[in-house]
Amino acid sequence: MIAIIGSYVYAIKVIGPRVVPHGVVVTRRQIQAFTAGALLMWIASDWPIHDIAEEYLYSVHMMQHMMLSYFVPPLMLLATPKWLFDAIFGTGRGFRAIKFLSRAAVAGLLFNVMVMVAHIPDVVNRSVSNGPMHYSLHILLVLTSLLMWMPICGPERSFRLQYGAMMIYLFLMSVIPTVPAAWLTFAEGSVYKHYDIPVRVWGLSVTTDQQLAGAVMKSAGSMFLWTIIVVIFFRRFIGRFFAEASYSKESH
Repeated sequence: MIAIIGSYVYAIKVIGPRVVPHGVVVTRRQIQAFTAGALLMWIASDWPIHDIAEEYLYSVHMMQHMMLSYFVPPLMLLATPKWLFDAIFGTGRGFRAIKFLSRAAVAGLLFNVMVMVAHIPDVVNRSVSNGPMHYSLHILLVLTSLLMWMPICGPERSFRLQYGAMMIYLFLMSVIPTVPAAWLTFAEGSVYKHYDIPVRVWGLSVTTDQQLAGAVMKSAGSMFLWTIIVVIFFRRFIGRFFAEASYSKESH
């Protein structure tokens, strides 16, 4: 967290004024987005969520993953000025690579493959007792999530989808995770042996914990994505419809 916050402050205080000497280095909205994203990342990665997620409840582990994949990445992308994106990736191979990885089909595939891998029982059981492996999985989760959100709110507008395509893309991103979510919800017995321990936080049984994790993955994630879809629909299409209707009335 110190590295992330320090890098952002250095970028906007030192690099930004050199790259954009006469323009706006960073907007208030971008600073607010970064502050919210950094705060959520800290909450997800520190005590008590991290400790409960790693040692006691898989449902809290799922909440942690939701924060790191659905909430933090879009905020961080919204917080990134275009000049900073250009300074990082340039116009050569780096730009071409991130452009390819940010294509909706590629980014969506990488993200959902990572989601599936992150729920394989052997991977979960090994990672929660192996610090470097657990940390590496979280890094991969955040990186693939950043790519997944790039066609929606990335700083490079040429990477973004059209509004109709955005809605379809977000809908598909909400459908695929239902596979592991349904598996967790209807599984009999303990799926993840690491969480089958005598100490039951808040009195949640292993089965209830797994079912709650499936509900978080399916319902919370879908509701968040569908809310964005509804906002896009009303702001883009319904607003245009009423504007055109009003114009038609005036013309008559």
